[in-house]
Amino acid sequence: MATIFSKIIAGDIPSYAVAENEHFFAFLDIAPMREGHVLVVPKTETDKIFDVSDDLLREWLVFAKPIAKAIESTFACNRCGISVVGLEVPHAHMHLIPIDSADDLNFTRPKLKVSPERMKEIQEMLLGKLNG
Repeated sequence: MATIFSKIIAGDIPSYAVAENEHFFAFLDIAPMREGHVLVVPKTETDKIFDVSDDLLREWLVFAKPIAKAIESTFACNRCGISVVGLEVPHAHMHLIPIDSADDLNFTRPKLKVSPERMKEIQEMLLGKLNG
């Protein structure tokens, strides 16, 4: 059975996409830790990040790098943090989150509720940085 991320990648579930290539898809988290929280997933369904091939693992970070830079230049933050937890969806994924402290990566904290209009604004800001 396809994961929710595979359904998002296929377009069966709408998303706020920010980047895509033949191997990866990046989109805004709809329950973000902070505004600008992006999920980066491989298109190939693999449960655990360290089960992907070495080549794909290298490409993943290279794909994520301009997204992280766009996050840092769009949102007031100390840096773009990266986290791989992988417990909530059995499809390897990384979180890119604008952070000021390690506590901003605390996934036990309540998530933000962001309106669809604001999500679209955030998507457009990141796309402007990535495509500009």
